[in-house]
Amino acid sequence: MNHCPQGDQRTKRPRRNDAPAFKAKVALAASKGDKPLAELAQQVDVHLSQITQWNTQLLERAPGLFTTQAERQAAGPDAKALHSKIGQLATENAFVAGALGRLADARGKP
Repeated sequence: MNHCPQGDQRTKRPRRNDAPAFKAKVALAASKGDKPLAELAQQVDVHLSQITQWNTQLLERAPGLFTTQAERQAAGPDAKALHSKIGQLATENAFVAGALGRLADARGKP
């Protein structure tokens, strides 16, 4: 089913997968601000909103480039606390499964 008007001959552009290095280069150029974004978008043949999105991602992730391994580990989840929670949930699941089994046995009897 064609949703376009009869006279409209739109050609669908194939989806592109740009390389991360290309995205970084374009985002850095956008951050520098040497050229207007519209001009940059036309030059690299990428939509203006895509360049804005890449630039936003670059600015959000840039501080993570300068964190040390120790800082990344400290910011991550505490493995001991997670293992404790897993044990607690496993115990609760076993209890509920046992209770449901007893309930089914009680109902099954005349």
